[in-house]
Amino acid sequence: MADLSITEDLFFNRAGLDRDACLATVRSALDGADDGELFLEYRQSESVSLDDGRIRAASFDTAQGFGLRAVSGETSGFAHASTLDMASLNRAAEVVKAVRSGNSGTFAAGPNGTNAALYTADNPLPAVSFETKVKLLSDIDSYARAKDPKVQQVMASLSGSWQAVHIIRPDGVAADIRPLVRLNVTVLCSDGSRLETGSHGLGGRVGYDGVIAEEVWKTCVDEALRQALVNLDSVDAPAGEMEVVCGAGWPGVLLHEAIGHGLEGDFNRKKTSAFSDLMGKRVAAPGVTVVDDGTLPDRRGSLTIDDEGTPSGRTVLIEDGILTGYLQDRLNARLMGMAPTGNGRRQSHAHQPIPRMTNTFMLGGDKDPGEIISSVKKGLYAVNFGGGQVDIVSGKFVFSCTEAYLIENGKLGPAVKGATLIGNGPDVLTKVSMIGNDMALDPGIGTCGKDGQGVACGVGQPTLKIAGLTVGGTAAA
Repeated sequence: MADLSITEDLFFNRAGLDRDACLATVRSALDGADDGELFLEYRQSESVSLDDGRIRAASFDTAQGFGLRAVSGETSGFAHASTLDMASLNRAAEVVKAVRSGNSGTFAAGPNGTNAALYTADNPLPAVSFETKVKLLSDIDSYARAKDPKVQQVMASLSGSWQAVHIIRPDGVAADIRPLVRLNVTVLCSDGSRLETGSHGLGGRVGYDGVIAEEVWKTCVDEALRQALVNLDSVDAPAGEMEVVCGAGWPGVLLHEAIGHGLEGDFNRKKTSAFSDLMGKRVAAPGVTVVDDGTLPDRRGSLTIDDEGTPSGRTVLIEDGILTGYLQDRLNARLMGMAPTGNGRRQSHAHQPIPRMTNTFMLGGDKDPGEIISSVKKGLYAVNFGGGQVDIVSGKFVFSCTEAYLIENGKLGPAVKGATLIGNGPDVLTKVSMIGNDMALDPGIGTCGKDGQGVACGVGQPTLKIAGLTVGGTAAA
């Protein structure tokens, strides 16, 4: 947990809130409720982007505010404001009192504290000058164009944020300081007859020095250019059911969407998930173990505490193919008779916390990736994914591949374009037939959307072989 002196200075010295008055208001507003909290937030964020050799946009924003929530049963009373003063807080308290059950003394016990320090508390934004950030993007543009004459356009962006949160409950307080940075590069290449793009990004809960070092950003540009050149030589993707090998790292986004959301507590409490009522049952092939871990140092999806004050944890969701856990916030955990897992997350003070993933990944197996590819007579090797859609109730998903190759007689064939993977999340897990020993996390670019809220997240997996998945394409299989 962050040093309380930092957040107390922000909210009680600079913003002018009264510490004792805040606590008294919270206790009064939540008297008779089952749970709730006051969430105070201060955030600085910035973004600089380059397009076609010029800085196209630059922004800096400071936001602050509070969200006050009272929970009774499964009903929440919630009020928020972008001002930090006692008058606004007192008005919010009158609003949330409407949901109190009146059963004084039943308020849920607060989470235990933590002394974990998963990332720096330093603010990355002022540590590097604006001129340095602009020069970085200009250097990226020049470097990419000099690498290959096929480069027609370069788009690059650098963004960062620094969020301070202070959570007050009737029985205690918690705080966290969260930095976040990201670098992204997209390269457009042409061979005279067609245009193709490649993209790569990286980041995490670190300072800018973690992404602007020359050896780091050049690696980012090299990868984006490599993808674009690969796509220039791609052929139409085949269509039909075939064996699919998914690469390590970022392809774990398929796992995140097709399976991870279905294991969040709210969907299972309401029995709207394809995984509802399957606890303790086999939902995946032997060897498949899926974990959500918010305690990994410096990772984009990590949190010292969640947005209800619960320390982040490591939750085993599926162990050796058996469903063993759900991701829980406090409300759904209480109603399901389970323990919170530190996954109550919100986009900002203007949003209520809901169960969300942190860093979700599949553990590695014992197969060499080359052995997995050589075992496929005819199939698809999906290395990178773009957007996708998932139906939580049915588990059905559609994902587009941004980099994929044919596999023919155990060897990689040409790159293909226009490939989509179509399937059912729970069904896909049962078809995992080989698991690589190369588990990797994504480079730090994930953002997850749910109920209109976006939060930073991480994904990962080893190379996987899926025995039979529908591939949508433009050529006959």
